[in-house]
Amino acid sequence: MKKLVLAYSGGLDTSYCAHYLSRQEGYEVHAVSVNTGGFSPEDLESIGERALELGSHSYKAIDAVESFYDAVVKYLIYGNVLRNNSYPLSVSAERIVQAMEIVKYAQSIGASHIAHGSTGAGNDQVRFDLIFQIIDPKIEIITPIRDGKLSREEEIAYLQKAGIPYTWEKAKYSINQGLWGTSVGGDETLGSRKPLPEQAFPSQLQEKPGETVSLEFSQGEVTAINGNRDTPVNNIQKLQRLASAYAIGRDIHVGDTIIGIKGRVGFEAAAPLILIKAHHLLEKHTLSKWQQFQKEQLGNFYGMLLHEGQYLDEVMRNIERFFEDSQRYVSGKVFVRLYPYRFELEGIVSKYDLMDAGFGNYGELNKDWTAADARGFIKILSTSGRIAHQIHKQE
Repeated sequence: MKKLVLAYSGGLDTSYCAHYLSRQEGYEVHAVSVNTGGFSPEDLESIGERALELGSHSYKAIDAVESFYDAVVKYLIYGNVLRNNSYPLSVSAERIVQAMEIVKYAQSIGASHIAHGSTGAGNDQVRFDLIFQIIDPKIEIITPIRDGKLSREEEIAYLQKAGIPYTWEKAKYSINQGLWGTSVGGDETLGSRKPLPEQAFPSQLQEKPGETVSLEFSQGEVTAINGNRDTPVNNIQKLQRLASAYAIGRDIHVGDTIIGIKGRVGFEAAAPLILIKAHHLLEKHTLSKWQQFQKEQLGNFYGMLLHEGQYLDEVMRNIERFFEDSQRYVSGKVFVRLYPYRFELEGIVSKYDLMDAGFGNYGELNKDWTAADARGFIKILSTSGRIAHQIHKQE
């Protein structure tokens, strides 16, 4: 039997793959789940039991939450990365780390094949295949859903025929949850008009009175919430629990897929959106305008390459070094007010705040220069414009 590692989440697509590849195709299937923050120990136990019931030879759960943060998430915060100014790259960021862990595991057990449940119409097929091929060009990639052009209805019918209970109601919404947000896909996101219904989102509104939360950053990393210090990963999870009770962070992202078609997906990412906006506000106070300008260009570039599966290109390491150096003075507290379905940034406190009243108050009082200095500065600043205006008006 050919040894095959299956990227297994326990959802419809990977359940189909586990049964089909083991029972129909005769592979020795080793199912692997890579936890990037979306599974509890109880979830993983249940997923493992189901993988074995479907015919898998073995099941392995790999904990990659900390490595996910260290390799990807902290740079998304450093770069204030939001795809199309809205989406925090929740799924694309996860897939990179999951793919790397899966191919490493396949090498460790001597597997000749890797399989995943991606369709032929999405981004994940590109991300998985790119990483697999770069790290291990000799390994053969199997994609039953893509190759068979299978619909979700066909997958359900196959499982039911095999005596495995699986209802359409269970598969109506495709939900992918992780440390950096939750994506939600359903019938509504296949078109351009319909919103996702309230019940499609994993978190429902529980809190109604607003509250102010203080987020403390140390060199760009969130190190405390309301004065309670913890690791960045734990703080992200705490903030997610706190803010999701207000149903914050819901949106629908519309973007260009790697394969060229437009895609639409719902998401819930309370902690990522709050952290990115809070971090960005702190940077506005602590970085120069040219640092902010350059970071914005590199943040967009970094996010685009990550989205398209190009994480292993060396330019990503170059950008990460820039991001790290830019965070030397990005330390302080940001105060965020939480409300139902939204949040507001109240302000910051930082010893590196460049808004120093000793030099002047914007729009009020100058303390470090005279009126004559201001007139001379403005005159020199206008020189190039005055020259161009005089030359061009002759025509």
